[in-house]
Amino acid sequence: MKTRLLPTLRLLIAVLFISSCQKKANPVAPELSAAPSQINLPAAGGTADLTITGNADWSISNAALWLQLNKSSGNNGSSTVKLTAGFNGTGASRSAVLTVTAQNGQARSVRVSQAAELYPSYNTSPKAPDSIGMSTAVQLAAKFKLGWNIGNTLEAIGGETAWGNPQITESYVKAVKQLGFTAIRIPCAWDIHLDNKATAHIDQNWMNRVKEVVGYCVNNGMYVMLNIHWDGGWLENNISKLKHDSVNAKQKALWEQIATTMRDFDEHLMFASANEPAADNAEKMAVLASYHQTFVNAVRATGGKNSHRVLIVQGPNTNATLTAELMNTLPKDPTANRLMVEVHNYTPSQFCILNEDVSWGKMAYYWGKGYHSTIETDRNATYGEEDAHIADYNKLKTKFVDKGIPVIMGEYGAYRRDNSAHVPKELALHNASVDYWITFTTKEALAHGVKPFWWDTGGALDRRTNTVKDQRTIDALLAGAK
Repeated sequence: MKTRLLPTLRLLIAVLFISSCQKKANPVAPELSAAPSQINLPAAGGTADLTITGNADWSISNAALWLQLNKSSGNNGSSTVKLTAGFNGTGASRSAVLTVTAQNGQARSVRVSQAAELYPSYNTSPKAPDSIGMSTAVQLAAKFKLGWNIGNTLEAIGGETAWGNPQITESYVKAVKQLGFTAIRIPCAWDIHLDNKATAHIDQNWMNRVKEVVGYCVNNGMYVMLNIHWDGGWLENNISKLKHDSVNAKQKALWEQIATTMRDFDEHLMFASANEPAADNAEKMAVLASYHQTFVNAVRATGGKNSHRVLIVQGPNTNATLTAELMNTLPKDPTANRLMVEVHNYTPSQFCILNEDVSWGKMAYYWGKGYHSTIETDRNATYGEEDAHIADYNKLKTKFVDKGIPVIMGEYGAYRRDNSAHVPKELALHNASVDYWITFTTKEALAHGVKPFWWDTGGALDRRTNTVKDQRTIDALLAGAK
């Protein structure tokens, strides 16, 4: 018996010996992976999963105080580590490199980055999209004709009455409607009404007041466009790559608040991204386009009727020629056919708005064929007469209107100088020139599909008595709108 087992035992020993030698010759290959190798977290904060797989115990080194890990070590096999970061309000993007080290000698690096915002998100209560009763831009533009600006009031630096006008009343809005206007533009300041500059939070009292004025308009069947106006120039005077990030951050923060507060108004309310953005070349237009895109994104994200509301974006300098030349794309909008373009018209400025002679030109008192003075020839307009207006309107019609993109002439006007220190020698001819400019520009704008909004600061309609102060201007406007 023992004799028979001996060869078998020797064979077993030999097999074990050979196996042991093979293991020493072919040790287990070390394994370690960390995926993904690049993780990008949003500025608002969030979480991400990191999967670690290997055949040895491991640990993670993390020197970033802003980044939290639910565990920093593990065993062989596959493990998931949850990464968490809070809101990055530093104004600068940040990143960290996590190093995963295993006991088998392997190491892997994972880069985690987080974008930055200057302000917190105010889109805290988004609603489901609501398209009921919300028209396309073309459909909406067909519902109003002649517009009116409540100028020098809600956009006044220092408060609603700071520039000499009284508070807006519903009776004033009714008076505008009774004159024959169907739409109102509300220039509005917001930056000066922040109660916390660090977070760009709008004073709720101001927000409620603006909402009240919008309600005056909507409740009386007026179409109304609400904007962020000059507002100290934080946007329109900072159209540059240097200011790109900070301006976009504020644009987002303000519009999230405005849009959320005004979300339940029906299609009578339109939002306008800016006022007169100072862009005059392709590079600045690209920056301006990003500000408009931020506006669209912020409004749409709040949902409800804002998901289908008509939005208005301003051309460079709100100049018709520059807009036709440089505004070659509109913001990407998840809701089709809901954008309009805005321009302004004070051409020629020497006739329309200049109230004193300046180094680059003198005031013009007379404008248009048949309205030039033979006595005061140095006060005749020398550019920007009928043909120039028609050329601009044609450009806008071809570039936008004919393609289903309505155009708003958000401001326009020419004003009389009979109460100024510079009284025209031919006052009757001057007044006739102003009447003609108003009627001509209004009529031609409408004929080309451009919707005009007259700029008034209380000169044509008295804000205190709601009575007409300049009947000739009102008559000229209505004549152009026939």
